Amino acid sequence: MSKKNRDGIMYSTNPDFKPDGDETGENETLSPNQQKLRIFLDRLGGGKMVSRISGFIGTTYDLNDLGKTLKQKCGVGGTCKDGEIMIQGDHRDKLLNLLTGMGYQAKKAGG
Repeated sequence: MSKKNRDGIMYSTNPDFKPDGDETGENETLSPNQQKLRIFLDRLGGGKMVSRISGFIGTTYDLNDLGKTLKQKCGVGGTCKDGEIMIQGDHRDKLLNLLTGMGYQAKKAGG
C-alpha cells in the first residue's frame, strides 16, 4: 500500500462494497457570505512565517482558485492543501481586506 493511499481498506470480497463517504470526498462550495474563514500566523522550521487561512468549505478546485487569487494579490507564493490556504509571509491584514472585499466572513485568529 502506498504512503498516500492509507484509507485502511485493503481488500473486500463483497461485490457491493462501497467505502464510506461520497465518491469525490468533497462538499459543494458555499457562497462567500456563508464562509467563515480564520486567518492564522504560523512559524515554520527555519523561522519562516506563513499566513494560514482555514475554514473554507467547498471543492478542491474552488479552494485552489481562491488560493491562486490571493497569492497573486499578495505577490508571494504559497500552497493549498488539506482544506487550507498557506501564503508565504505575514500578510494577515492584506488577506483580511481582500477576503472581506470579496464578500467572505473572515477574521484574524490566534495570538
